[in-house]
Amino acid sequence: MIRAVLALLALAAFAAVQARPADAEIYRPWCVHYVPQDNGTNCGFISYEQCMLTARGAGGTCMQNPWYLKYGSGERAAESTARPRRR
Repeated sequence: MIRAVLALLALAAFAAVQARPADAEIYRPWCVHYVPQDNGTNCGFISYEQCMLTARGAGGTCMQNPWYLKYGSGERAAESTARPRRR
């Protein structure tokens, strides 16, 4: 009985230590698609030029990130959330 209680307390302590708040996802606009290797994709590029530099060195191709096109960057634009000032 005591072992079961101690195991349960240890499990609860471990779960409390591992708990983290969720992070918001930020989507980048460009992806490198690696064709010759394993068909992997890396969508961590801000500009097309940055994407192409990586793609050329690794044998991939650049494409627009479909998640970025659908959901945006994940960051709210200041213009859309700000209220107009009254004069």
